Amino acid sequence: MSKFPIAVVLALTAAQVTAEPQQIPLTADQQQAFGIELAVPMAAERTLSRRFPARITVPNRQQQVIATPQAGVVEALLVAEGEEVQAGQVLARLRSPQLVEAQSAYLEALARLELADSELARDQMLHREGVIAERRLLESRARHQELAAMLQQRRELLELAGMSAEDVEALRGSRHLSSTLAVRSRIGGVVLEQMVATGQSLAAAEALYRVADLDPLWIEAHVPVDRLTGIEVGAPALLPALGLEGRIVGIGRLVHEEDQGVLVRAEISDGARRLRPGQFVEVQLSLARDDDTGRTWRVPSTAVVRNAGDAFVFAERADGFAVLPVRVLTEEDRDTVVAGALGPTDRVAVRGTVALKAAWLAGSDGGDE
Repeated sequence: MSKFPIAVVLALTAAQVTAEPQQIPLTADQQQAFGIELAVPMAAERTLSRRFPARITVPNRQQQVIATPQAGVVEALLVAEGEEVQAGQVLARLRSPQLVEAQSAYLEALARLELADSELARDQMLHREGVIAERRLLESRARHQELAAMLQQRRELLELAGMSAEDVEALRGSRHLSSTLAVRSRIGGVVLEQMVATGQSLAAAEALYRVADLDPLWIEAHVPVDRLTGIEVGAPALLPALGLEGRIVGIGRLVHEEDQGVLVRAEISDGARRLRPGQFVEVQLSLARDDDTGRTWRVPSTAVVRNAGDAFVFAERADGFAVLPVRVLTEEDRDTVVAGALGPTDRVAVRGTVALKAAWLAGSDGGDE
């Protein structure tokens, strides 16, 4: 193919333009000189929003603060921030005098119930032999039930104090008091935060660790209230810089005073391990197509040219290019979604559009003279 100086090609093109200003006749050699490249427009059922700043957070249902059930002194911390833990795993050991008191009360109730067991068995035998009245048997039975309820209450207090059911059974068998309290994780996950140090004196219910399950995670963005149109629960949410995709799970009702934004929350599962709670990201939200726009198309942004406030694309024709007006609906990262008289078999110019625009305008000016 021959190469033409751009000025010569422009002059030739201007002379070839017909009376119709929306047609640009070009030969194959001229197209090559312009450096024109073509692309097929893609039907756009949905569009993408601009990028919004967002933050990665942990769903509320997947995080817990592990606190000490009894006052005491931290004897040992067995895990640290960033470590993975299993449900039931011991995270820390405390020295707690109150635990000794609770164990002593439990063993006392256990001893009294065992004595009541013997007395009830004896009174049942004596009643069968007619030695004692039924009233005495009923009194023994009532006292036994009362002591059984007391033992159950004190067992539950031990479990509230942090002892597992296995620990309580071991205490029942050994009758050995211990001031050491094991604090266990109630869920599996990752230690996000350690809030105490070894040797620290703690009050009851004081926080030790924050543990969270990090799969899935939430993406939370504040979207300006005037940009909410087309955002729907269930639609995709993209993290373009990371190549990850989630789904919108909630759209808030409150407009936040500081930025006039509405909380849009998406959940991401696939690839969640590549994200970290507290991380700032950029998110693009999939928008439902406006039914009033007609057929919409996604084209490379370089295909759209503007003139006098209007937008156009150059569509390939047998003898050159047609200048088709379009309406810009959304500008995405590299693509633009437009509505216009395009079809699935069209090919539009994505390179050389500056030269094509110059040829078009030169031809239009020539036609006006």
